[in-house]
Amino acid sequence: QVQLVESGGGLVQAGGSLSLSCADSRLTFRSYSMAWFRQAPGKDREFVAAITYSGGSTYYADSVKGRFTLSRDISKSTLYLRMNSLKPEDTAVYYCAANPFPTTTWALAPSYDYWGQGTQVTVSS
Repeated sequence: QVQLVESGGGLVQAGGSLSLSCADSRLTFRSYSMAWFRQAPGKDREFVAAITYSGGSTYYADSVKGRFTLSRDISKSTLYLRMNSLKPEDTAVYYCAANPFPTTTWALAPSYDYWGQGTQVTVSS
């Protein structure tokens, strides 16, 4: 069974960068549909970025497009999110999600079966 563990969150000033990692601690995932979501206090969980089952395509929310980059290393069962030009509105708990099958509804949280525990990202102004 997939067990996702996020790392790399922290406190950064506006304009700074952070890199998040999401590892499957049991090294079970090979070709999974995967994504990052985030949830700010008092707000719903929102889509950030996704990579398709084959790894051939990535998708981003408009709010992060051009600033965030999603990548995956299947050999390490690890998903990465590089976040540049961070803004205070990026402050949230970031969650990694995985689906062992292809999905076309990659921006929807119910499309994913496995979730990490979340990592806090705080961007100060």
